[in-house]
Amino acid sequence: MILVKDAKDIILNSAYNFGVEEVPFLKSVGRILKENILADRDFPPFNRVSMDGICIDFNAFKNGQGDFKVEGIQAAGIEQMTLQNKENCIEVMTGAVLPNNANTVIRYEDVTLKNGIATININKINDCQNVHAKGKDRKVDDVLISENKIISAAEIGVLATVGKSTVKVAKQPKVMIVSTGDELVGVNEIPLKHQIRRSNVFTLVSLLERLKISSDTAHITDDKPILKQKIKGFLKDYDVLLFSGAVSKGKYDFLPEVFEELGIEKLFHKVAQRPGKPFFYGKTNECNIFGFPGNPISTFVNCLAYFYPWYYKSTGLETEEETAILGENVSFKPNLEFFLQVKLKSKFGHLVAFPVKGNGSGDLASLVNADAFIQLPNDKTEFKTGENYPIIRYR
Repeated sequence: MILVKDAKDIILNSAYNFGVEEVPFLKSVGRILKENILADRDFPPFNRVSMDGICIDFNAFKNGQGDFKVEGIQAAGIEQMTLQNKENCIEVMTGAVLPNNANTVIRYEDVTLKNGIATININKINDCQNVHAKGKDRKVDDVLISENKIISAAEIGVLATVGKSTVKVAKQPKVMIVSTGDELVGVNEIPLKHQIRRSNVFTLVSLLERLKISSDTAHITDDKPILKQKIKGFLKDYDVLLFSGAVSKGKYDFLPEVFEELGIEKLFHKVAQRPGKPFFYGKTNECNIFGFPGNPISTFVNCLAYFYPWYYKSTGLETEEETAILGENVSFKPNLEFFLQVKLKSKFGHLVAFPVKGNGSGDLASLVNADAFIQLPNDKTEFKTGENYPIIRYR
């Protein structure tokens, strides 16, 4: 049995780069960017009018002029006009290019327009006011989005404005999620008294969908020859296998034996933690194997605590550890690292974690009442209110 830190280090050292693919930019939300996005021109690309109103040469106003003859209208999206007489003005619309020979915009609210004459009704204006200067935001070839960033709606707008109709992103691993056990039946079936519906596999599917990873699923009964035959095929066809169940010491927990017989290199089996102690991790040259215990909380926390960091490392995404203040005293006596379910609240600018009472690693329903796991170390048994520890959010 190894420590949580050692288990995580082993997994992170097995991270694997799955390469890069190019996808339509609208399909890239949630994916990890694998190229720097550069400005293809200045931002904004011209001196841009930022208020509806009139534009003038500021010197005319500075010299005491208050009435300006209107020469025309510069609408957004039309070619740049030129102010022919610097004692005149041009009406301008938000988003339009600022006309030549003009440098200042006065909004309509501060102007009276009558018989083709615009009269400025305020005593003070500023040179170049209400003009978004060319290149003020970014210059051509500036990096707008750095690689290894998760693409969100904000990035989509930038991709569109620089003409990136396709974008390079980290290629996703091909994943198979396998549940085992004769006691499990389908979601649409009515279980007998000794049966339960499959749930862990769908939890894992959803956890992977948060990472924009598509996955296949399979259910295999507790039959060793069938397990071995199926897994042998999966090892050839997939980059990652995620198992739920059959990795402990029960008489029908055949997976560790099957893994050994199939030549899978065992990197560890059992971690000094609760829940999820019987966790198995191994690999072949082409495939990573995560064997999660079958209890639902164990499967859930191990996916978040181990598979997620492995995926982030594999795709080059840097993440920061988040912590929270413990909101209540906690006692935990076994010499194990404890992933405790907590409800998160913000108090006086601090994130506070309040323990959620459950009935062990089989209490699937308790996940609904929590937001995260707080990670309590194995070097003590009493944890006090106000102490700060790492958390793993799932909301």
